[in-house]
Amino acid sequence: MNVELAAGLAGSVGLIAGLVTGLAIRFSEHAQHPPIPIPPPNAVPPGIASVLSVLPSSAVVVDEDDRVLRSSSAARAFGMVSGDRLIGDELLSMARLVRRDGEIREREIQVGHPRRDGRWFAVRVAPLGAHGLVLVLAEDLTELRRVESIRRDFAANVSHELKTPVGALMLLAETVEGAADDEVAVRRFAGRMQLEAARLSSLVQDLITLSHVQGDEPLAKEKTVSLDRVAAEALDRCRMKAEGRQIELAIGGAGGMQVQGDEELLTTALRNLIDNAVAYSPERTRVGIETRQTDDHHVEISVTDQGIGIPEPEQERIFERFYRVDPARSRLTGGTGLGLAIVKHVATKHGGEVVIWSKEGSGSTFTLRLPLASAPRKVENPVREATQ
Repeated sequence: MNVELAAGLAGSVGLIAGLVTGLAIRFSEHAQHPPIPIPPPNAVPPGIASVLSVLPSSAVVVDEDDRVLRSSSAARAFGMVSGDRLIGDELLSMARLVRRDGEIREREIQVGHPRRDGRWFAVRVAPLGAHGLVLVLAEDLTELRRVESIRRDFAANVSHELKTPVGALMLLAETVEGAADDEVAVRRFAGRMQLEAARLSSLVQDLITLSHVQGDEPLAKEKTVSLDRVAAEALDRCRMKAEGRQIELAIGGAGGMQVQGDEELLTTALRNLIDNAVAYSPERTRVGIETRQTDDHHVEISVTDQGIGIPEPEQERIFERFYRVDPARSRLTGGTGLGLAIVKHVATKHGGEVVIWSKEGSGSTFTLRLPLASAPRKVENPVREATQ
């Protein structure tokens, strides 16, 4: 009996030892080769997060419940995602259709308020693995659409502006032909033809200048330019127009300033500012041109008038091509609508800017701010040139 008990105990101990040994071996193997975890149904596939982080487009991963699992910072910045939700009925509709049939879809859509902060995107939606995941990629087209709109408006405005003097010349030519026997009439209409031809020539020249300064090409005639010479030349070109309206032109401030750039372009920009000031000022008033050094690196040239002023809501748009605050008055003054656009681009081309102060009924001040070629000695120049 004792022998049988001992044998039984020995067998049990052996079985337990075998089980323990087996479990130890299994545990060791598990430690060396852990099992591959099974991802949850709505998890983003491995590596997708890394890919999304380097994509230039806005990217969003949406699960089968339309919840956003992952999104790029651009997508949130553009308002495509809020919390864990995709914003916009069109985006949601595209995601659901792709999830339903697995077909890739592309469309241009607008996100946000159309008139305030709405942005246009080229959207591409595709299935992403199993479990109903959908990838939404969006390329921002807002700037491209803005440029296209500007180009369309520019072409339409150029056509309109060219059509007016060309049409006038055709009518005047027909009138002159019909009044060939009337010497007085011929001379009168010939004078009108000269005015329309000058207007057409001015428009073409402004278009050439604008195309030259709005590109990315460096200045072709860059050199050290004296602002005293620029101001004197611009003033001289505007003198006859000012005399015709009995407007006084006065120049003062500091002298001896120099900038690096194109003298002809800088003269054109300043002339445009003076021309505008004369055109929109009442007769027998004054237009002042002042040069001053604002710090060790910058100089400002200001043109101040006593004109009608510009309403504040319009001040942001006056540097747009062909934009006019009062189209009817602009036709009377004979401007091309490109002068201030040229000023803006010339300033930018020279590393500077143009700013405006204006108040309705109190006149306007346009200021060209440019980097100095060096830090010259400031020379006060109290001399004023005037035309009565």
